[in-house]
Amino acid sequence: MRKTRFIILLLIAFTCIAISSCNDEDDDPESTDTDTETTVDVEEDGGYAATIADALAANASTHEEDADYIWNESDEVTITLNGSSITVEPAVATVDGSTVTITAAGTYRVSGTLDNGQVIVNTEDEATVRLILNGATLNNSSTAPLYIASAEKTVIVLAENTTNTITDGDTYIFASEDEDEPNAALFSKADLTIYGSGSLTVNGNYNDAIGSKDGLIINGGSITVTAADDGIRGKDYLVVKDGTIEVNSGGDGLKSDNDEDTDAGYISIGGGDITITAAGDAIAAETDALISDGKLTLITGGGSNSSISDDDSAKGVKAGALLIVEAGTFDINSADDGVHSNANISLNGGTLNIATGDDAVHADAYLGINGSDIIISKSYEGIEAAVIAVTDGTVHVTSSDDGVNGATDASIEPYLYVYGGYIYVDASGDGIDINGSIVMTDGTVVVNGPTANNNAPIDYDGSFRITGGYLLAVGSSGMAQIPGASSSQNSVLITLSAAQTAGSLVHLQASDGTALATFKPSKKYQSVAFSSPDLKTGTTYSLYLGGSSTGTATDGLYSGGSYTVGTLSKSFTISSVSTKVN
Repeated sequence: MRKTRFIILLLIAFTCIAISSCNDEDDDPESTDTDTETTVDVEEDGGYAATIADALAANASTHEEDADYIWNESDEVTITLNGSSITVEPAVATVDGSTVTITAAGTYRVSGTLDNGQVIVNTEDEATVRLILNGATLNNSSTAPLYIASAEKTVIVLAENTTNTITDGDTYIFASEDEDEPNAALFSKADLTIYGSGSLTVNGNYNDAIGSKDGLIINGGSITVTAADDGIRGKDYLVVKDGTIEVNSGGDGLKSDNDEDTDAGYISIGGGDITITAAGDAIAAETDALISDGKLTLITGGGSNSSISDDDSAKGVKAGALLIVEAGTFDINSADDGVHSNANISLNGGTLNIATGDDAVHADAYLGINGSDIIISKSYEGIEAAVIAVTDGTVHVTSSDDGVNGATDASIEPYLYVYGGYIYVDASGDGIDINGSIVMTDGTVVVNGPTANNNAPIDYDGSFRITGGYLLAVGSSGMAQIPGASSSQNSVLITLSAAQTAGSLVHLQASDGTALATFKPSKKYQSVAFSSPDLKTGTTYSLYLGGSSTGTATDGLYSGGSYTVGTLSKSFTISSVSTKVN
């Protein structure tokens, strides 16, 4: 129940943030907002940041112990597979034709080939069974070739410089109607660890490739699995600490699906090189998905150019409760959402490259971006959550609809908080669309597009208060908005008489020649929204269109160099914190 309380406290805290923030009056561009005393109950360095350490403390602990990886070679029992027969030395395991049953804890070294048989672990001993796969090939046409029926826990060691293979058939013959009958080529009813520097290939032709009804830890090895359904599944938890893992699955790639215990059903990845090609979700956690390091390449549902039905799920990383990324590199190409949580997401570090047919990053409730480098090359909507808080990191969004979307939730007032970081949006829909309010205190926001007048570079329903940071939004003019009168930093919205061609520079400078912005839009545009600490009340500014710059452009925004004057479009004086120029 600890995790339940942990998530409830987070929800209460951030619901209070949203509710207290709702006291702001609307900053509708056509209204007069004089409520400058209203404040948001969030510190400027606040936001939404959950840590993996706290999340793991709220989850069930794993079965791992240092002693799992230590044994005496002199105590090993040798099991030799001879096609249709098996020999055991010393004879401490039961052999029946092509089936060997291990009934006592200990260390067993398995080698050779089993044409159509089974290795079974079935012991009530309260100690570890250790299986060293030393060049072992296990085949069975009608059930799991390696079946751990009962054990305190089992550690599979992949011996150095060995290749090991486990393959089942596409039809199982069940001994009973027990739902705990094997349904994976490597199937365990007990806690399971896979470790070592050798390789393991598992072909799950019937259903899953590797499945544990309890916890599953992978701490090394080169593991390749092909599965008719899920690739690797640990019901209570799936922990990947190291290793090279490649999964091709007709269902989900990595999965933990305990939906009965609130402190179970989680996936933790702390390292390794993981490549997943899945028809379903690449990484699917019933509760938490916690990633602190690793290299992950995830392809789901045929990739971002594919379509799936509304009843299917083909997400890159999916969590039922909490999704946290603290480090690692991600290359996600998904038909469905790239990174998804049914509750909260905290992106605290790492690099995420995402191409998706739907949302790139989606949280039903709260999303915190606190240091990640996010590059969204393709999406329907880029970033979506009820409440979005950006404190650090970089975000690049390319979207066919909204770039950043604060979606309506029945219990949470939508909000976007920008406390720092860098956000660049290239959107065909609204650049930033918040069905509530926006607060910006620091950071950089650059919006490129849209072009259609039924969308806007910035669109909000409540208020937009800016007290610091740099904001530049260029695009269509029909619904364009800027921060409102409750702001303490000046903003200006300039509407042009005609749409300008893509690539024609926008240059804003003060009357003394000081440049505030030089930007090269990649699309046609008819409005320019701008805010920065350098925009001073009573000062006259000029907007030039066209011309050229010798500076260095990043996302179309120039720094350094000199500007060669184009055509003077507007000259204006800042008269209030929210100035409009037509």
